[in-house]
Amino acid sequence: MHLIHRGIVNKRFKENLLSSFKQSFKKGFGIETDIHATKDNEFICFHDFTLKRIFKKNLSIKNLNYSKINEISAKLSKPIPLLKNLLKASNKHALFIEIKPLLSKSLIKRLLKETSKYTKCVFISFKHENIFNLLSIKKNTKVGLSFCPPTSVKKIIEKSKNPKINCLILDKSYLKNEKIQKLKIEKYYYTIKTKSEFNKFKKNNNLIFENL
Repeated sequence: MHLIHRGIVNKRFKENLLSSFKQSFKKGFGIETDIHATKDNEFICFHDFTLKRIFKKNLSIKNLNYSKINEISAKLSKPIPLLKNLLKASNKHALFIEIKPLLSKSLIKRLLKETSKYTKCVFISFKHENIFNLLSIKKNTKVGLSFCPPTSVKKIIEKSKNPKINCLILDKSYLKNEKIQKLKIEKYYYTIKTKSEFNKFKKNNNLIFENL
């Protein structure tokens, strides 16, 4: 299975926008998206911890209510969507939801409740504590552990042995490693950014890709 990274179908579709997600679904792909929790405990689809890169405002997501975030982002025609709106639009497509910050257990419970009716959700995070906290609350949750360099292959193999983990999310640099490739666990490689890369690896691998 291949997923569109942040809904970036091509250069006309900006990251983590509802319009981009809908276009991804229209093309028949699931998506990978990032989430943060706002000050008023709403989950939004957004990559960064602040609004600085996208909106030129050095404001932290965790310190803003969603109404303020929506006001700022909508003015620049890049409205940051709520996770609940993405869920409604997903229409049974796969959603790999990357939890960016370390969430409290109360927020994780809220997240599980918000997504409870959607069976195609897989929760992933580089902050593995998020994943194990999810599992401690709901043991059959579909989850994946994310890794990037310089994490050692040895550590990845060790983590993959946990039977509660459904998949690994791996930087594409690990595609070249035979020991990683031989692991029986489901693996997804990010971020494939060119058509030649996509065509080279798509046959035997699950890819998280963009701009094709």
